[in-house]
This record gives sequence, C-alpha cells and structure tokens, in this order.
Amino acid sequence: MAASTAAAGAAASDSQGPASPVQSMDGPTVQYSSVLEHLIGDKRTVKELNPAVMGGLPVPPKSDEQKMIERGMESCAFKSLLACVGGFVLGGAFGVFTAGIDTNVGFDPKDPLRTPTAREVLKDMGQRGMSYAKNFAIVGAMFSCTECIIESHRGVSDWKNAVYSGCVTGGAIGFRAGLKAGVLGCGGFAAFSAAIEYYLR
Repeated sequence: MAASTAAAGAAASDSQGPASPVQSMDGPTVQYSSVLEHLIGDKRTVKELNPAVMGGLPVPPKSDEQKMIERGMESCAFKSLLACVGGFVLGGAFGVFTAGIDTNVGFDPKDPLRTPTAREVLKDMGQRGMSYAKNFAIVGAMFSCTECIIESHRGVSDWKNAVYSGCVTGGAIGFRAGLKAGVLGCGGFAAFSAAIEYYLR
C-alpha cells in the first residue's frame, strides 16, 4: 500500500515537473520585429542631445547680428574685396622683390652711364611695386568674384569652379589684346587653376 502511494506521488511529481516549462512557453512572447521598431524603427524615441548633459560646453543661439555678419562674410562681395586686398599686398611685395634684383632699376635710358641715386632707385622700386600690386589686385578680385558666382550658380564646390573662373578671368584680361590673346589667356589661366586645385586637393 505504501509502495503504491509512493509510486502515485512520484508519477504526480513527474507529471507536474515537465508541465511547468510548457506553461511558461504559453505565456506572452517578445517579437524581434517589435524590438527593432523601438530601437531603429518608427517607434524609436529621439532624445535631444544637450551638450551640458553630455559633458560639453553649451552653445548659445546666434543672434541676428551674428547671422548677418556670417552672411556678409560668405558673400561674393566680401570674398572679392578680401582677394583684392590680398592680391594688392602680394603684388606689391613681388614687385619690390623683382625691382630689387633688377640691375637696371633707377638707370636713365638717355644717360645709361650715370649712376642713379638712392632716391631714384627707391622711386623706381615703388612704381614697379605699385604696378604689380594693381595688377594682382584686379586679377584676384576678378577670379574670386567669378568663382563665387559660378559656385553659387552650380551649387557645388569642386575643382571645376576654379577652372571656369580661371578661364573667364584669363579671357577677360587677354581679350584686350585681341581674340587670340583672349583664347590663350583663358586656356592658360584655366590650366594654372586646375594645377593649383589638384595640388591643394
């Protein structure tokens, strides 16, 4: 009698033991697609990245004056003016340098045997430096202005803008001496601009 009772208890325990996993499997399951929707799908919650919380310095919003200054600095007029000033300074320095290494500076072609004075040499160097400065300033302003206009029109910032701008600038400068000079100037400036862009990029 006791043996039959023990056998019945063991059978009951065996029947309840494997049944518990089956009941747990019948419970609610988490679908993988639902998890993805909450992680990278449409149900994902977008949190605002606060620099102060992330450990960085907070960036204050820009005022209207700052936005106006940024628009002015990005305008074609400002870029042309900056290139004009830079070309003037660079051209003046280049003119003075070339005048300094030229042995004929200050000499009078009517009296080549006369030794020029220091004032005459400095005057000749100043005139050459001013001439180079004006030419460099005009070329720099034309190149920068045309490049900015072409870039704004195309909406792309690449090497082609410099090539097109070099062709326009060289053609406009050379066209004063004729059509052939304009074509050569366009090709020469375009090739030089392409070489500079290739080297810089």
